Amino acid sequence: MGFYYFDYRAFMWMLPAILFSAFVQFKVQATFSQYSKVRCLRGCTGAAAAQAVAAHGGVLNISVRPISGNLTDNYDPRTNVISLSQGVYGSSSVSAVGVAAHEAGHSIQTAQGYLPNKIRTAIVPVTRFASQLSFPIILVGLLLPTQYNLVVDIGIALFSIAVLFQLVTLPVEFNASARALQALDATELLTQEELSGARKVLTAAAMTYLAACFSALLQLLRLLLIAGSRRGNNQ
Repeated sequence: MGFYYFDYRAFMWMLPAILFSAFVQFKVQATFSQYSKVRCLRGCTGAAAAQAVAAHGGVLNISVRPISGNLTDNYDPRTNVISLSQGVYGSSSVSAVGVAAHEAGHSIQTAQGYLPNKIRTAIVPVTRFASQLSFPIILVGLLLPTQYNLVVDIGIALFSIAVLFQLVTLPVEFNASARALQALDATELLTQEELSGARKVLTAAAMTYLAACFSALLQLLRLLLIAGSRRGNNQ
């Protein structure tokens, strides 16, 4: 009952995060689309940029491969492979080069042992486990009598691990972008005007992680308030 009773309040509570996330998604798509139409003067493709940025950071054994999807770009530290989406791998646009360089920034973090990145990588398995179980456990706990509040607390503790992951992700993503932009400037793959465009693309993309973190923190605070309210009713 308690879980559903808070539905309306939950929507109002999460509304700022919902609106912020919607704005960020719009901004990312609009910015990426804008600079996808701007071709790099030096004709560098996303794949070439990833290789060059990684090499600039001392990563010489990197592999870059194309994958399907839109903005599905990622770096896998287990295999040292950068996967670039179809609109990035072979494109010579400012957006493509910026996104590819960002993923190469992650490879440099791994090679240089960047501490926040090491922490994030270490907690990935437990985060997946916690994310899958947290809300089912919380729901079960809220359906049980109030003397079983410990079940709710366990669910909230698991969700807190997912929130921690979001918090650790922020410096990792911002740092990867900073490394990418520094390398693009040092290697002169982009002109200064193009570099400004790439910075806008990466800044907009980084805001998606900020929005996710903001949403997770609000959700955690809401859950803590619900748990506190149940304890108050049980006294």
